[in-house]
Amino acid sequence: MATIVSKRLRKTDIQKRMTIPSKSLNCFPALSGNEHMVDFDVSDECGHVWKFRIYTRKSNNKYRKPVLTKGWREFVCRKELSIDDKVEFYMDKQQADGSVEYRVTGQKAVKVFGAIFAHKPFPGEVSNDIV
Repeated sequence: MATIVSKRLRKTDIQKRMTIPSKSLNCFPALSGNEHMVDFDVSDECGHVWKFRIYTRKSNNKYRKPVLTKGWREFVCRKELSIDDKVEFYMDKQQADGSVEYRVTGQKAVKVFGAIFAHKPFPGEVSNDIV
């Protein structure tokens, strides 16, 4: 399973939409034709399937600036994400039919005296290390 995005969340990521690095756009489902958005499913650490939408500027724009829109705010609220928490998206190619599955995991920021000390997994998520 390959990590395609690892991000410490900022205010905009929490309140509106999550920006995705442009270099990671090719790892997500392809935008078809003149479309500048695509919906896709992502499983979390508990097996819940979330429906997200990647939205970009129109294809004729040099800087597409991909963002997660639809479904993202619900995910943020349900997971009680905060600024400085960390999320990671993974892509897992299935051997038999070539299909792709996406996963999302998260880690809550551990703060000591106001500074981030580490990140710990969300409840129900298995992790061998605290990063």
